[in-house]
Amino acid sequence: MSTDVFLSVGRTYLPKQEAFVTELESTLREVGVNPRTVGRSDFSSSAPLKRIAEVLDECHGTVILAFERAHAPQYIDRPGSPKQNAVVDVRIPTVWNQIEAAMSYAKHKPLLVLVENGLRDEGLLEARYDWYVQWISLDRDALNTAEFRAVLNDWAKRVKAHETELPNTPTRITDPENLTVREVLGALTVPQLWAAAAAILSILAAVAAIAYKIGTATA
Repeated sequence: MSTDVFLSVGRTYLPKQEAFVTELESTLREVGVNPRTVGRSDFSSSAPLKRIAEVLDECHGTVILAFERAHAPQYIDRPGSPKQNAVVDVRIPTVWNQIEAAMSYAKHKPLLVLVENGLRDEGLLEARYDWYVQWISLDRDALNTAEFRAVLNDWAKRVKAHETELPNTPTRITDPENLTVREVLGALTVPQLWAAAAAILSILAAVAAIAYKIGTATA
């Protein structure tokens, strides 16, 4: 059975982008994972961030595919300041790559980060964080290199490991008045059972001692 993973990718607007995304989705399925993308495979009438969070909770890993969304022939960094700097030929991916990478990292999902050659190196797409960034060209050959396959297989193993971990499900809160004795005892750990038994014995001993004193006093 395939393991669901989240694929963060912008809306394609060039044939080569769509062809590459389709090829990547096929490659991911080959290693036993099922890519899911809000706006591509998953849709909702709710706010995008809410749906993204819902899908991420159902996935065990994330792939970030960043390619050019905007192109600035000249980019002015820190305008009007002593550190103002003009940068030419700036290529920027969709901001959703940054948002979804941050959400995935916060949820402790194994990350596979693919960035198109020539994009601006900043934010969570930089290689200085807790994941390895692969800079690639948008063609099929990029998905068949020894480096990509090695990193892909390692990431897929971590995804499978994440899937086998015990889910952090919230504790169900139940009205204590509606619990049976069996349910209360069943919810206790062994040390808690011993502690409860010791407390009960102490209470019984105290009651017995009081009763003894009352009995001797009235005799």
